Amino acid sequence: MRAFRVMTVTLAGVAVLAPVAACSSGSGGGTPSAPQAATSEAATPTPTPQPEHPFTGRPTAARKPVLAVKIENTAAGKPQIGVSSADIVYVEQVEGGLTRLMAIFSSKLPAKVGPVRSARISDLHILPQFGKPALAYSGVQTKMIPFVQEASLFDVSDSAAGSAYNREPGRSAPYNLVANPRQLLRQAPKATKADDVGYTFADEAPEGGAERKAFKVRYPAATFDFRWDDAQKRWLIWQDGKKDMGAEGRQLGAPTVVVQYAKTTRSQFHDFTGSYTPLIQTTGKGRAVVLRDGKAYKARWSREAEEKGTTFTTEAGEPLPFARGQVWVVIAAPKPVQP
Repeated sequence: MRAFRVMTVTLAGVAVLAPVAACSSGSGGGTPSAPQAATSEAATPTPTPQPEHPFTGRPTAARKPVLAVKIENTAAGKPQIGVSSADIVYVEQVEGGLTRLMAIFSSKLPAKVGPVRSARISDLHILPQFGKPALAYSGVQTKMIPFVQEASLFDVSDSAAGSAYNREPGRSAPYNLVANPRQLLRQAPKATKADDVGYTFADEAPEGGAERKAFKVRYPAATFDFRWDDAQKRWLIWQDGKKDMGAEGRQLGAPTVVVQYAKTTRSQFHDFTGSYTPLIQTTGKGRAVVLRDGKAYKARWSREAEEKGTTFTTEAGEPLPFARGQVWVVIAAPKPVQP
C-alpha cells in the first residue's frame, strides 16, 4: 500500500508542494504514482415541473374526470354551494331573460354543490368539447329528454343518481336540492378526464389591453358587475347590484372572466308559462372581452365544431393567455335579447 508525503521544491523562487511516493513497511522502492484528479460533485438535476391543468393552468399531478352541474342563479337560490371550487363557470341565459350557471369540476371537488336545477338545450351544445362528462341536473322539459339521451354525456341527474342528492335544511324547494360530487362521479366511472379545451395560460399579463377596474354585462332580466380587486387578484362579482356571495362565506370571483358574445335565438323549447328557451350558438366565431389583471382585452373566439375546444385570441390572431385559476365564461348576446 502506498502513502504520499509532501516535499517542498523551489522553482524560480516559488515554493511548490509536490507529492512524493513513500514505501510502506516491508516494500522496496517504486515509481511514484500519478496523482488522481479530483472529482467534481454531480450536478443536482432540475426537478421536472408538474404539467398544467387544461382548465385552470395550475400544476396538477393527474387529470381527473369532468363533472358539470347545473346551478340556480337567482336570488331565491343564493347563496350557492360549492361554486368557488369549480374550474370553469359558465353563465347562460335562460327563459325570461334570467341566467343559470353550469359549473365544471375536475381538479377539485367540494363536499356538496347546489342548488341543482334543470338543464337547457344550450348545455348539450357546450359540453361535447369536454368529451363525455357527467352532467348533474334536476329535470328537463319532456320534449328534451331524447336530446339528453343522445347527447355526449353521462346522466347523473336526481332521477338517474338519486342516492347522490339530498335536501338542504333551511332552504325551500326547489332551491334546496344539493348533490355530493364524489358520489355523482361514482355513478359515471367512465366520464372523460380533463383535456385541452382551447385555453392557454401565463403568469404575466399580455401586452396591450385597457386599464379597467369594472365591467358590466347585461341580460334582459339580470345584470353582472365584475370589479377588479388588486389585493385578491380576482374579479369580484356583483349580481343585480348585490355582492355574489358563496355559501362558504367568500364573495365569488375569478382571476379571469371571459365575456363571450354569441348569437342567441329562440329554440323549440319553452317553459310552462310559454317563455321560450334561448338557443346559444357557441360554435363558429365571434368577439369577446377577456378580463385579467385589472385590464380588459378585446378578443376573438373560435370553435370549429362542438367536439372542439374554444380558443381565444387577440384581434391580431395571437393566443390570449388567461391568468391561472378559476375561469368564468359569461356567454351573452351582443345586445340583450329575449327570444
